Amino acid sequence: MAIRVAIAEDQRMVREALGQLLAREPDITIVGEAATGREAIELAQAQRPDVLILDIGLPDVDGIEVARTLRQRQPELKVLALSVHNNADVVRGMLDAGAAGYVHKSAALSELVRAIRDVMQHHVYLSPRITRQALGERAARATPHDLLSLRERQVLALIAEGKRSSEIARRLHISTATVEVHRRNIMGKLGLHTVAELTRYAIRQGLTSA
Repeated sequence: MAIRVAIAEDQRMVREALGQLLAREPDITIVGEAATGREAIELAQAQRPDVLILDIGLPDVDGIEVARTLRQRQPELKVLALSVHNNADVVRGMLDAGAAGYVHKSAALSELVRAIRDVMQHHVYLSPRITRQALGERAARATPHDLLSLRERQVLALIAEGKRSSEIARRLHISTATVEVHRRNIMGKLGLHTVAELTRYAIRQGLTSA
């Protein structure tokens, strides 16, 4: 089955060129294009694509807010950020907002195609040219807590409040399996091994009123 892809890019020539080039791939079908953030949200909800290629610098609603909105409304959608920015905070902001990948605009088409296929396999794709370097620089000076995404912090706070995985899943509108993945990632990043340790950590960080 072909991967259904939508493109949100404010520059018409870039948007159309991407659509034409990607449509040549045998496993990719272009289902729509958008020029603004609001159009991107409406397009995603109307066409239900598998992947949304999302320019960060859209007019009216920026890419981070678009990604955050779509994560709440369509958690199954894979958002693939496309940007000229290589700043670590911008990259992290998109990933925290729910993007499944980040590709620099200078990348070759083959890299974008590879990114689309990777995120469809539930992998996080980071453009190797700049993004990994930017994130590595941030990670080098970050505390373990800084490495937690916004979603991981939400999950950690609910774990510390004694919520079960099924209840956390309902609260955050994600699957129980996703909660378990977040739990393992949190433990790995923090070097903790039990719920009790997570609870104590969350209290020290002020993530719970316990």
